[in-house]
Amino acid sequence: MTSTTLNAPVRAAAGDTGTARAPRAGKRRKALHFIAVHTVAIAVALLFILPFVFVFLTSVMSDGQAMSGDLWPSSWHWDNYAKVFHTDGFLTWWKNSIIYAVVGTLFTVCSSVPVAYALAKFHFRGRKTAMIMVISTMMLPPQVIVIPMYLVWAQQFHLSGSLWPLIIPMAFGDAYSIFLLRQFLLTIPKEYIESARVDGCGEFRTLLKVIVPMAKPGIAAVALFQFFYCWNDYFGPQIYAAQNPGAWTLSYGLESFKSAHAVNWNMTMAATLLVMAPVVIVFFFAQKAFVEGVTLTGVKG
Repeated sequence: MTSTTLNAPVRAAAGDTGTARAPRAGKRRKALHFIAVHTVAIAVALLFILPFVFVFLTSVMSDGQAMSGDLWPSSWHWDNYAKVFHTDGFLTWWKNSIIYAVVGTLFTVCSSVPVAYALAKFHFRGRKTAMIMVISTMMLPPQVIVIPMYLVWAQQFHLSGSLWPLIIPMAFGDAYSIFLLRQFLLTIPKEYIESARVDGCGEFRTLLKVIVPMAKPGIAAVALFQFFYCWNDYFGPQIYAAQNPGAWTLSYGLESFKSAHAVNWNMTMAATLLVMAPVVIVFFFAQKAFVEGVTLTGVKG
């Protein structure tokens, strides 16, 4: 028996060991890659989550502990939220914010969808000019026209001290919403509209029966954008409703609440969480439609 024959089993065993090590090395690299990628994602997520955790923990502390450097409550004071709700004016601010956000969103969607449909699917003289005018209004800062608009609403319509000067203009469309909806409607094939017309549908019925159901993701995205804007709006209520506490919204009333509870950070944090809660809840339940609408909007220009 030669030495080559004797060494054959040894080489075979070494080959099997190398073959076994290769999958292990590959799995190890995949595991390290998974940990590296998710570690970065977790670190970025913590940057967004930790401020909310800090606000929540402070909101359930006692008055004395909230002013200290403690990060964890020694005792949980859930009654802080009840105290915030029983603060004079808080429920009124909550009601005003809901009216402003819901009615303003409905007005914006109902008025912007027909305009976006016309700009996307109708061919008429001056369509490009109309679109340029819509886009140009997006570039105009609201602070530029706030004084003449306030004089019109206060002196001509006598609506100062209320939220109607902010809600009524939304019934005439919103440039940003019109632009987003137009971009989304451009992705809908024109064959659907032509088929509806062949079946005898008028333009209004085509819009309601064909376009609106197919444009639900885009409409949902626009509605969420508008809801968030109205709910968080501070500048508008400050201009038109500052002199009437009964017309304050949560975003503006929170400033007054913070001034009244300057040394009670637990109460201020509890009020802040209550202001943020509706926005977080709405986005949580509508995030699928929101992400889909934002993704599809602007695919075609």
